[in-house]
Amino acid sequence: MKILLIGGTGTISTAITAKLHELGYDLTLLNRGGRSDRVPAGVEVIKADVNNEEEVTKLLDGRTFDAVADFIAFDIPHVERDYRLFAGITKQYIFISSASAYQKPPVDPVITESTPLSNPYWEYSRNKAICEEWLMERFREDGFPVTIVRPSHTYQKESVPVAVHGHHGSWQILKRMTQGKPVIIPGDGSSLWTLTHNTDFAKGFIGLLGNTHAIGQAVHITSDESLTWTQIHEIIAAQLGVKLNPLYVPSDLLIHAGKKFGYDFEGALIGDKSCTVLFDNSKVKRLVPEFVATTRFDQGVACAVGHILAHPELQKEDLEYDAFCDEIDVAMKQVYDVFSNE
Repeated sequence: MKILLIGGTGTISTAITAKLHELGYDLTLLNRGGRSDRVPAGVEVIKADVNNEEEVTKLLDGRTFDAVADFIAFDIPHVERDYRLFAGITKQYIFISSASAYQKPPVDPVITESTPLSNPYWEYSRNKAICEEWLMERFREDGFPVTIVRPSHTYQKESVPVAVHGHHGSWQILKRMTQGKPVIIPGDGSSLWTLTHNTDFAKGFIGLLGNTHAIGQAVHITSDESLTWTQIHEIIAAQLGVKLNPLYVPSDLLIHAGKKFGYDFEGALIGDKSCTVLFDNSKVKRLVPEFVATTRFDQGVACAVGHILAHPELQKEDLEYDAFCDEIDVAMKQVYDVFSNE
């Protein structure tokens, strides 16, 4: 099978690229070449900006693909561009949407593909839902062979997933853990969350390639394991060999306080991580019977923590976020002191 990935070197797509290459697919990536270290030797890379439609049209002239997947399309102009580029030259177009587009807050915590797409708190999610609607219209009216894939919180060995972080990723949270400093957890830490390792996501995704039954369908791909945010942070701390010092903070307070530091937490919290969601993966398992997520979170995060500790270049300090956490800690202690003294 001839596969074209737009991007191919991000958190989700790196694992897909590696697995497709391992399985012997005829794989081509189209990207700007900024992460060439993540591309296996022998994989063809077309270096171009997909937004330069004229150049990409010339580079793809005469070529056809069994499947094209775009990992960097986020709004209507992007999918309209892809429609112009790939209609007629691919048997399947896969749009990477997001499970965050599902209804927030959910009426039912068990999420299926029929759960409404309605997230008033996050523009990113709303744009993904609008793209889905437009693409499905192209499928119904023009026969454009679209498959929609909705990942949830997917992680890799280069990053540790946490509930809240600053502009430079999660290292500062790991550092605070090792220092015994309070680590912010939204709410009371009891809401359930699903984390999926990128290698598990790749299994389900690859099973959709060239899958006739996936055309015109939307499907999410996640692990079946759900953990509370407290459990997630405790597991991370355990891998660091320390005890978690949790700082529970209401999400609306984090959103309000974050604005002072330039953080926009509303979408990621009220529109996503603050809500308990349990994904029903029956549909992807019907489409890809061999799919099963096999990486437990404690196993995946052990790999990630070990990898980050062994690679200093991944340890990006974030003093601004550290100061934000300290300020929140002081504020919460003052609140508790007020009521403790009454």
